[in-house]
Amino acid sequence: MLSARGLFTEILDNDESFRLFCSIAASGESQGGWENGRIAALVPPGLAELAPKIARHGADEDKHGRIFNGLLHGRGLEPADVPADTDYTMLLERAGIGLAHSRLRADQPLSEQDIVTYLAHSRVTEQRASEQMALLLKHFADHPEIGRAVRQIARDEDNHLAYCHEELLRLAAAGHARQIHRTLRECAMAEIRVYRGVSLAVMAHMGEILHWPAAKSAVLRAGIHAVYLYERAAGWRRMTSLAMPARRNALGGGPVAAEATT
Repeated sequence: MLSARGLFTEILDNDESFRLFCSIAASGESQGGWENGRIAALVPPGLAELAPKIARHGADEDKHGRIFNGLLHGRGLEPADVPADTDYTMLLERAGIGLAHSRLRADQPLSEQDIVTYLAHSRVTEQRASEQMALLLKHFADHPEIGRAVRQIARDEDNHLAYCHEELLRLAAAGHARQIHRTLRECAMAEIRVYRGVSLAVMAHMGEILHWPAAKSAVLRAGIHAVYLYERAAGWRRMTSLAMPARRNALGGGPVAAEATT
């Protein structure tokens, strides 16, 4: 029987599949770091108090990219080229989710509506990241090679999700509730489609590296499609609900340095 632990152990134990996994993760985190850094620099004056929190978010994402590259270095591996069909961040942008990179490259302040769009996009994607890290934490928190990295990144992703909840609730109370709920729904439905495509692509690339039999690949594809159907029907609601987090001001402090991963 296929299990998340078994699949990831198989990926972890093979240098080429591990190299691809870490390279995809490092690329996405580094891209997120750049995006948050640009948004922090362009925050409108009326929301200036958000700038250091957004900058902290970006610094955390940059740190995660360094952690994944550190895991590669620990095995003496170089980063792999990231296949275009696995580039979650860029595929989301092409789907029109979040703020376009052309907008972030321009040296013009963002609007309050832009910040709502950014936070709603982050609320959805950080839900996914938090869940993925929770799964890894469940099975690999004490792993001698990746355990420390998993624990640190999981903690950060939970903080990012808490921050998104708190700031969106604050903006909703300030009069942006209608835009927030509309944008959350749009982001969630688009993210679900992109995540299915990326999941299928990643599994295909891993299957090629690990020489998975056709039957195993077919079962994995079916599972990915089943998750997609569930999320389209009802699972999207977990990405769009808002609740005040137990940890307030989760990104209020300065960036936390990465722990050694090897």
